[in-house]
Amino acid sequence: MPRLFTALEIPRNAALSLSLLRGGLPGARWIDVENYHITLRFIGDIDGRTADEVVDRLDRINRPEFQLNLTGIGSFGSKKPHSIWAGVSPSPEMNALQAEIERICQRIGLPPDPRKFMPHVTLARLRNCRLDDVVQYLSGRGDFRTSAFTVGRFVLMSSKESVGGGPYIAEETFPLYEATSSAPIFSSMDLQPVKSML
Repeated sequence: MPRLFTALEIPRNAALSLSLLRGGLPGARWIDVENYHITLRFIGDIDGRTADEVVDRLDRINRPEFQLNLTGIGSFGSKKPHSIWAGVSPSPEMNALQAEIERICQRIGLPPDPRKFMPHVTLARLRNCRLDDVVQYLSGRGDFRTSAFTVGRFVLMSSKESVGGGPYIAEETFPLYEATSSAPIFSSMDLQPVKSML
């Protein structure tokens, strides 16, 4: 069974902006542009029955689409960096979606995710990179920022354990509703008190 995780996809324009950050760091293995994503919740290796239950529960999520932009870059592993990432602008809607997915996973018996949710896009895996080279790479690119984009769905993705950084496959997609379309619509008549029924 492939390893599963929920994620947000990166639209083409933002992915092209990210691709311009590739290069200039010896020892970096750059993630392919088509594999950029924001992980919401790592699920891991689960059996088919549990996977079906995850899909069924995720399909019931009813949340609005929202805006994001990618901003800033950094590295994981302070003294021995192991990856380079692009940051994600704060979003209450994204955090609420992630929290709901976490609750769903726990309700069906998966262990809680031990890591605090820190949304990011992994750009490169590092092997034997000098700390000075990483610091120099990051210092020249700290003002990175993309235009805002609309997140209209989230996906259940799979990856093969033997290959870090892709290829990733979107197994299922789950649409978010248009923020304006699902809001209740009131006319002035709706707001009048109905005295005849009292």
